[in-house]
Amino acid sequence: MAELNYLTKETLAQMKDELSKLKTSGRQEIARQIAEAREKGDLKENAEYDAAKEAQGHHEAKIAGLESAIVNARVLDAKDIDTSKVSILSKVTVTNLNTNKQIIYQITSEKEADLKQGKISVSSPIGKGLLGHTLGEVAEITVPNGTIKFRVENITI
Repeated sequence: MAELNYLTKETLAQMKDELSKLKTSGRQEIARQIAEAREKGDLKENAEYDAAKEAQGHHEAKIAGLESAIVNARVLDAKDIDTSKVSILSKVTVTNLNTNKQIIYQITSEKEADLKQGKISVSSPIGKGLLGHTLGEVAEITVPNGTIKFRVENITI
């Protein structure tokens, strides 16, 4: 069974829009490239044709991946989020006890993660390590550089 993807409505809409473009204009462009390459002669020695067919394979794989992600998507609504503990879509303010700096993270799906915006994946070491913790608790999280201790200061939506 495929893994569930927890997404916001906006991200699901973006994925559906991308899928639609890939299935229409994307496929048309690939078909045009294959037709152009086919017109150039012998297909056995036609590198352009081989490249177009390979691009078609990558394109179809991307479509299949998006279709799978959409089928396995579960839309999360902010009103359904329990703010008594860290969960997906929570914004959590933590204090790094190693550096005494405060950081705000939003726990998101892998598709929505963007560290520059403070959005970390639920499957990242820090995301996994914070899940389920409540206010005041200290989470010890093993990261590639060692262990970090985070104290949960605030949980919001």
